[in-house]
Amino acid sequence: MLTVYVYQKCSTCRDALQWLDARGIPYQVKAIRETPPTPAELAVALKAFGGEMRKIFNTSGIDYRALNLKDRLPAMSESEAFGLLSKNGNLVKRPFLIGEDKVIVGFKQAEWEEALPIS
Repeated sequence: MLTVYVYQKCSTCRDALQWLDARGIPYQVKAIRETPPTPAELAVALKAFGGEMRKIFNTSGIDYRALNLKDRLPAMSESEAFGLLSKNGNLVKRPFLIGEDKVIVGFKQAEWEEALPIS
């Protein structure tokens, strides 16, 4: 089962859920602000993105800028980064989709179509 972390007021998140619904792809939703991804889920995502920590951060968010993460992130340990992300869902790039063998962050339809083909 896929889990999709979303923020209800995010139009990109709503687009992603509509896309899944239109294709009949089952998923469960978690509110990203109230229940951010766990460190274990973040580790899976980081591995999927070849260790590029920046790819799982919401780099355009207010919290990212307020914490000056652009400058701090390169020197931050994985443990420190996961601690921030797992406690502040605003820092996680959304939507954040994770499944048994899939991780997708953000919503670009072509990427989702490639990663989640209809069988």
